[in-house]
Amino acid sequence: MNEDRARRTLYPRLEPRRAGRLAVSDLHELYWEECGHPDGIPVVALHGGPGGGSSPEMRRFFDPRRYRIILFDQRGCGRSTPHSELRENTTWDLVADIEKLRVHLDVKKWLVFGGSWGSTLALAYAAMHRKQVMALILRGVFLLMEEEIRWFYQHGASNLFPDAFDRYMEPIPEAERGDLLKAFYKRLTGKNAAVRAEAAAAWARWEGETLSIQGPKQRPPRFEEADFLDAFARIECHYFHNKGFFDHDGWLLTQAAKFGDLPGVIVHGRYDVVTPLASAWKLSKAWPKAQLRIVPDAGHSSLEPGIVSELVKASDALADKFG
Repeated sequence: MNEDRARRTLYPRLEPRRAGRLAVSDLHELYWEECGHPDGIPVVALHGGPGGGSSPEMRRFFDPRRYRIILFDQRGCGRSTPHSELRENTTWDLVADIEKLRVHLDVKKWLVFGGSWGSTLALAYAAMHRKQVMALILRGVFLLMEEEIRWFYQHGASNLFPDAFDRYMEPIPEAERGDLLKAFYKRLTGKNAAVRAEAAAAWARWEGETLSIQGPKQRPPRFEEADFLDAFARIECHYFHNKGFFDHDGWLLTQAAKFGDLPGVIVHGRYDVVTPLASAWKLSKAWPKAQLRIVPDAGHSSLEPGIVSELVKASDALADKFG
């Protein structure tokens, strides 16, 4: 088999060389870490959710001999504090945090990597700080448009996973099911701890059951942890209820059209139910410099074999380009 066509796998597990905490406001403090080569090509990996937190697997999409790999937990999740906090937690706060972290770590320019919500945040950061971005690698593109939110949380994906969708709707009374996002937001931001926990579990389970064409076995173990579920569900719902804090629907597409010669690779599963391929397709048309790689046998999960292979190939190719 042609080496270029052969499927790639994740790089071996590795531990951080160093880690630290960065106060980004009077309220919020972020956890960050570095691994790989200290003088390598800087890459910042943006996790999904919002509210998902970083994971050790995110380190493994990059050759540690060539990359200086930087991860951090966004406001309110993972090891950042305060946990599950919604105050001072907007897209623009996170964009500012990325820039503060770049300055703190003395990085001149970096490659930005993000999947799902991480792709949303990567695009927003590139729109505001184009000169600091060498290239983008995006997976499972999510533009945070109203049609995407409605598809997954109200009507659309429900036709493909009616059994899982019924479990998702369980905590919501029949009378409130006409606007599930609003109903979940009320419960996830309410004061009743039991109601909040039930809603968080249902919200996260719905995403966990639809992540991969390989089924629930691809669901990360943390989808069973109460602390993770609370931050994940609350912060996601907070962002989606507020329409991503963007000026207008489709704002990211408008900005991507201005990216010019910014290099990029977009990797998207053909059978992605969480963030359908249509969004990546629209982005590729708005930003012709980006290469769209459609994986024919994959859904949304970053750990499906075809997705892993294309992401590793992309990071290797950009290491050749910038190394």
